Amino acid sequence: MVLLALVLLPVLGALGAYAHRAVAYRTAWLVSVALLHVALVGDAWIDPPAPALDGWLALDALGLVVLSTVSLLFAVVAAYAVGYLRRENPRGGRAFVSCLLAFLASASLVSVSHHLALLWVGMEATTLALAPLIFHRHDRRSLEAVWKYLVISSVGIALALLGTFFLATAQVSAGPEGRPLVLEDLMAGAPRLHPAWLKAAFVFLLAGYGTKLGLAPLHTWKPDTFGESPALVGALMAGGLTSAAFLGLARATQVAVAAGQGGFVQPPLIAFGLGSLAVAAAFMIGQTDVKRLLAYSSVEHAGLLVLGLGLGGVGAYGSVLHLVNNALVKGLLFLAVGNVVLATGTAAAGSLGGLLKGLPASGLLLVVGLFAVTGSPPFGPFLSEFTILRAAFNGGHLWVAAVMLTLLAVIFIGMAAMILEMAYGHAPKRESVRRESGWMVAGPVMLACGVLALGVVIPRPLGALLSLAASALGGATP
Repeated sequence: MVLLALVLLPVLGALGAYAHRAVAYRTAWLVSVALLHVALVGDAWIDPPAPALDGWLALDALGLVVLSTVSLLFAVVAAYAVGYLRRENPRGGRAFVSCLLAFLASASLVSVSHHLALLWVGMEATTLALAPLIFHRHDRRSLEAVWKYLVISSVGIALALLGTFFLATAQVSAGPEGRPLVLEDLMAGAPRLHPAWLKAAFVFLLAGYGTKLGLAPLHTWKPDTFGESPALVGALMAGGLTSAAFLGLARATQVAVAAGQGGFVQPPLIAFGLGSLAVAAAFMIGQTDVKRLLAYSSVEHAGLLVLGLGLGGVGAYGSVLHLVNNALVKGLLFLAVGNVVLATGTAAAGSLGGLLKGLPASGLLLVVGLFAVTGSPPFGPFLSEFTILRAAFNGGHLWVAAVMLTLLAVIFIGMAAMILEMAYGHAPKRESVRRESGWMVAGPVMLACGVLALGVVIPRPLGALLSLAASALGGATP
């Protein structure tokens, strides 16, 4: 029942929010459902729920990590939305809150799906839930962004569907035993899966879910989409959608490694990881729009997630830990940038100097976010990136470690050049600057505290869960 409730609760919340015209009622639905969802996830930590629907829905360690990350990030975004909707009234405002809750439902479905076709359905639902949120301004640029998002995402999700079909074929070729595409049965019969069909399945799933993840060169929807979306939608996409898409790719890797195909899956994962870092580094230098800068930062961190997965060993642990860190720090940065854009009316870096004086809370959060997202100590991403780097050294991939360090240094320079200039640079004359709302500052502050805490100490229950998730991926604990 808990697994079904995790999906159905936000669906009912979306219907309830759409039924009310007043903003106050809609935000009440949003916040209430977000808090109830967090409570259900907490209950799943204390008392792991039994599988449902003949094993189609189940919650293992990896799924619980993704579910918890998405739920906590969504709760922060919901609180932020209270302040946001008091200042902004997106066209189609009733649908705005409903689509946010629909995204929570679809991401929850991805997290608890152990039937890989049902997981695909959840990923497709995230696409449909987010599209109206990208088009919130109803102008030419947002139309272009949502069109690009839908076209490229549709291609990616179609490739993932083909990969799912190929995986089913690999399972059928192994014999009639087992439930089709149910993770536990795929893992149990992994050594008997047809190797050629399994390899084809992995290639298509990597391309499909890699598109949703935003891996280069499949990332081209991200800059326009993140640039045109409201900041809270960018936070959900960079933190929540990325986590869900990584889970889809991790499931495919999980089955392939169990089938003894680790040597086949490792090179493309490493290649996509380093390629994404390289593209992000190239486009961050000289970037002039802060939201597009964060889009390329999301490409970078998608690359790090996949790189750790490909390196294996402690790299798998580093990837799962980085998934949590990435969601926290992307939420922090996008929400802080959202405050800046609402206050000044622009995301152009050249018009955003002197933020530490004009918008001290958001300006400070941006500086904190800069050092966190670039993997500086004592923040959580430093620990997860160091673990991935350690996996490269342990595996004898010294060239991978060297390239990774070089590209991370370039990325740091590109991000620091923009954000420090925004924080400390000359403040241009502005007609007026809106005061920072408490609702819109509290959430980013909580995320900043979380990402700092994870850099100092990993709580024992979380550490144990991360270890179980890494073991499921064939990895090891540091």
